[in-house]
Amino acid sequence: MTGHRQAVGRRGEEAARAFLKRRGVRILAENFVCAAGEIDLIGRDRDSLVFIEVKARTSDAFGPPHLAVHLRKQRQIVRAAQWYLAEQRMREVACRFDVLAVTFPRDGGTPRVDWVRDAFPSEGEEVW
Repeated sequence: MTGHRQAVGRRGEEAARAFLKRRGVRILAENFVCAAGEIDLIGRDRDSLVFIEVKARTSDAFGPPHLAVHLRKQRQIVRAAQWYLAEQRMREVACRFDVLAVTFPRDGGTPRVDWVRDAFPSEGEEVW
């Protein structure tokens, strides 16, 4: 990954964290890494544990950022979420998988954040 893409990704995660906090989501973990993969953000939204993939772009030229969360990536996120739940000894907890698509305008203005709640089921099948 290039330095520019990494910087956009970091800025996207920062924007996503701020966006979620303003909406009452408590962030429990950031960049959770395990043998099964990585999850950008893990949060608590009311009674649900939320596993969040953040996709950041500088334009929509290649389509909306959330479309980059393809079936293979969904399955990897689900496996990592299962790992997290086992590691935290969490059973019988309501979970969902969300995608936050962050698009930065070229003029440096406020980024647009699109929150796709329940973006895919734990079986890892596309729903959009």
